[in-house]
Amino acid sequence: MPDHLYAVLAAQRVLPVLRDTDTDADEAVRHTTALLAAGCRAVELTTSTPGWAAAVTRTAPLSDVHGRPALIGVGTVTTTAQAETALDAGAAFLVSPYPAPEVRAVALRREAVFIEGGFTPGEIATAARAAGAAKVFPAHVGGPGFLRSLRAVLPDAVIIPTGGIRPAEVPEWLAAGATAVGIGGGLPSDPAELAAVFAPVAAAGGAPHGTATER
Repeated sequence: MPDHLYAVLAAQRVLPVLRDTDTDADEAVRHTTALLAAGCRAVELTTSTPGWAAAVTRTAPLSDVHGRPALIGVGTVTTTAQAETALDAGAAFLVSPYPAPEVRAVALRREAVFIEGGFTPGEIATAARAAGAAKVFPAHVGGPGFLRSLRAVLPDAVIIPTGGIRPAEVPEWLAAGATAVGIGGGLPSDPAELAAVFAPVAAAGGAPHGTATER
């Protein structure tokens, strides 16, 4: 299943997280369009952005610079209502910042991809057992060393550290075993500089860790 989100993230290596509460749907659409044009394919919008559902509806049908369907996800999903709204808007995946059993239930019922957040080893292992993937948040608290310890006991899981990570720190997190790294700030706005963020990892053709394609 080459187009599964997990395989896309393993190749993309950086997952942009658009969570600016000062923007609106129009700005979120502009940011997403710029990321797709820069070589990014999977983008996470969040429920903290005003008008986020409308932004998902407008960006879900888009394609990346190579003509491949975009994978637009919704993060900071913590309730049943948010999960249902996101999927109805066309979201390709859901992400929570912490364990969210109610969101997990919606994802299972609607056969949607859900990357559940956690911080303790138990929370992360539970999320990985449920769907093959987990978001580590807030990742900067534990650092790459914490991720190495998690990878030792979860060798096959898709693990996405997010929170407090700058673009320049991405290689260190990838070396520690991240499948992809969530970046919520610090990505360049210049189109050429933004494209340069994704070009090297796209050319590398994938990641050594967590490339499972099952939900």
